[in-house]
Amino acid sequence: MPGKPFTIAVSGKGGTGKTTTSSLLVRAFMDLNETPVLAVDADPNANLHEALGVTVHETLGSMREEAFSRQIPPGMNRHDYVRFRFRQSLVEEEGFDLVAMGRPEGSGCYCFANDLLSECMGELERDYHFIIIDTEAGMEHIARGTIGKPDLLLIVSDPGARGLRTIARIREIAIQIGLEKEKIKVVFNQYKGGAAPIDIGGEEPIAIIPDDPLVEQADLNARPVSQIPATSLARVAVRKLAEKIVATAKGRA
Repeated sequence: MPGKPFTIAVSGKGGTGKTTTSSLLVRAFMDLNETPVLAVDADPNANLHEALGVTVHETLGSMREEAFSRQIPPGMNRHDYVRFRFRQSLVEEEGFDLVAMGRPEGSGCYCFANDLLSECMGELERDYHFIIIDTEAGMEHIARGTIGKPDLLLIVSDPGARGLRTIARIREIAIQIGLEKEKIKVVFNQYKGGAAPIDIGGEEPIAIIPDDPLVEQADLNARPVSQIPATSLARVAVRKLAEKIVATAKGRA
């Protein structure tokens, strides 16, 4: 897919399967030959790398902390050093890359570092078809502009009534930071047959992902959830979601 990559931010409160959905989306785009994909772990409490079966040795939070606390090598300015370290923090795999944002340690203003990170992300974007951002419910990185405005925001929610407040809150935040309503979609996850999903008001969820025992089994056995069988309920549902997103991205082009 030529041109600017299509960016998907995945949001939702803890326990809804946001990270699982993000990792399965990465796998689905790979299955659809929409590679390379860039996965961005923007939730300090998430474990996207574990869901994808890769190891992160360094986060951008620790890297930018280092850029301001350690002596820069001779012949390098701070700007070039951050760009160099950014490339080093990238986890490169067959079909996808992963970068973990982490959280900066200590106190102080990180405006300069965030500007550099935004620039580095912009440089990387040229290489990718899709960018999947596993973000916080508050979407702090999006609000700060560190990772830009997404082309699509997926709000992952459980199908029960308690999810409605989270959906409403995240949608409100997204609209406040300038995201168009039509770019905000709901994904019901862990849906058990026979239960009626909550009414989200005049719109259909873009996807309903069934409760999948293979997902839970992978978690219990500390195996990458993205590597559950392609025929599993969750992977089949997320692949259909990915096909919808690919069609939307091509329509944008």
